Amino acid sequence: MARERTFAMIKPDGVRRKLIGEVIARLERKGFEVVELKQLTIPHELAERHYREHRDKPFFRGLVSFITGGPVVAMVIEGENAIHEWRKLMGSTNPKDAAPGTIRGDFALTIDENVVHGSDSLTTAEHEIALFFGASAQR
Repeated sequence: MARERTFAMIKPDGVRRKLIGEVIARLERKGFEVVELKQLTIPHELAERHYREHRDKPFFRGLVSFITGGPVVAMVIEGENAIHEWRKLMGSTNPKDAAPGTIRGDFALTIDENVVHGSDSLTTAEHEIALFFGASAQR
């Protein structure tokens, strides 16, 4: 397995519900290293760039409104097979399908408020890390 970096985010619902410590603890217990971390309220323009692949979908405006509606915790995490392993730890996007023991299985309330985000590929990880932390955070 390869050691890699990926982008992880605790969304506004996770921050509002005070799940920051729990999510980071699970990341660290899984063996990830948090190499960059910041809390911010995402500006509208950054949210549109972050979700650019959904621009023409009917849920785009709601997605941008949600992600800009409160603070998030953005992170660069590093570990063995980080993209795949972080996505496993997050669980399915829809909490109805997320296994117990995953973050979404244990904490997500709806498909729209599902606590965390993670890059789905190396290309996406590189793009999202650059958006939130600049190219130097990619390594």
